[in-house]
Amino acid sequence: MPTTRKENLQFGMMMCLGMVIVMTFYNLLLNGAGGPIHIKEIALELLIGFMIALLIEICIVGPCAKKIVFAIPFNKSKKINIIVAMATAMVIGMVFFMSFYGMAMMYLHGGLQGESFVSSYFSIFIKNFIMAYPLQLIIMGPLVRFLFAKFVMKKTVNVA
Repeated sequence: MPTTRKENLQFGMMMCLGMVIVMTFYNLLLNGAGGPIHIKEIALELLIGFMIALLIEICIVGPCAKKIVFAIPFNKSKKINIIVAMATAMVIGMVFFMSFYGMAMMYLHGGLQGESFVSSYFSIFIKNFIMAYPLQLIIMGPLVRFLFAKFVMKKTVNVA
């Protein structure tokens, strides 16, 4: 969908924002949040999570996912195949890195009680992947592509 660097950044920001919002609340619910959480805390976690996710997406996962997807031999003539392959690669990469962020947040909130690092990480990775993959394929991906085409691409076409 995005054709320029600017559009790629805008698309990435839209996707990261949507995924970070949903995944932050999912993880808060999943981990029991340990009592009342103030709106300022949630806003700060969302902001930090968004900035980290966007940096990871732009610098690491996005470029690697594109290289991997276009190196894999499959029928690239159908747009849906590229979308699903790209979404799969992006979700695996983002969940891999953002699960470390999730572990750090759990540690700061006292959620890791003596569990081993590896088993905690694996558990968080699986739980996040189970939520993030269908969220990306069924809800967030189509929604962001629709909004991007309607508002961002429309402006680009009208200006040109």
